[in-house]
Amino acid sequence: MFYIKMADLIIRIHNYFDYVREMCRDYIMDIETADIKADMDVEVTKEDIINEYEAAEVPVSPGYCESICIYRKISSMLIKYDGFVMHAACICADDNVYAFCAKSGVGKSTHLGLWKKVYGDKVKIINGDKPIIRYIEDKFFVYGTPWCGKEGWNINARSPLHAICFLRREKVNTIERMNNQDAIRYLASQILLPRDRQELIDYFTIIDIMLRNIPCYSLGCNMEEEAAAVAYEGMRAGDL
Repeated sequence: MFYIKMADLIIRIHNYFDYVREMCRDYIMDIETADIKADMDVEVTKEDIINEYEAAEVPVSPGYCESICIYRKISSMLIKYDGFVMHAACICADDNVYAFCAKSGVGKSTHLGLWKKVYGDKVKIINGDKPIIRYIEDKFFVYGTPWCGKEGWNINARSPLHAICFLRREKVNTIERMNNQDAIRYLASQILLPRDRQELIDYFTIIDIMLRNIPCYSLGCNMEEEAAAVAYEGMRAGDL
């Protein structure tokens, strides 16, 4: 068992395998735990891990399967804290986060790599795959998590969400603002939604608030460095 601080929440994790603890090393709380009250108490069963292992389409370790089960359980509890997990790659520029969503294989990580090439140390990657989004005091914040994709891009930090961008592959780089009706269709597929009816209502209430306050864009992009500049300048221009 160990404690982590993630998304401004104290989470107690009961684990079988060292894989999970090592994965969370940058989030572990170095404290005496006797008097600590956790916001979440997370434990999965051996049966959960076995089911995840048997469902895997590629060879994986039991420790990796446990980590997926644990994060899925954390995700299911976030709505109590006005939060959710979004499948996105998030980069911070000018102290604001731009979240990029896309179908598998389109190239979210490649696109973030272009931002690093073009803007260097002026940008930092908050999370490469599964950030947590929380609505706190009328603002949406993006948090890094150790569940971050094969590149391992994550930092234990938070920054305000500035825009959401949906990527698609095109030969020419173009960006346009999306209306909320189109955006919700894309966004719903990038969020792990619960089965419980009331929780589902709570999720869509938060998403509705987000869409009313956070602009969404559609980016047609190639994998040239110009794509990063078109994305960044296009989303910045939307505020001018």
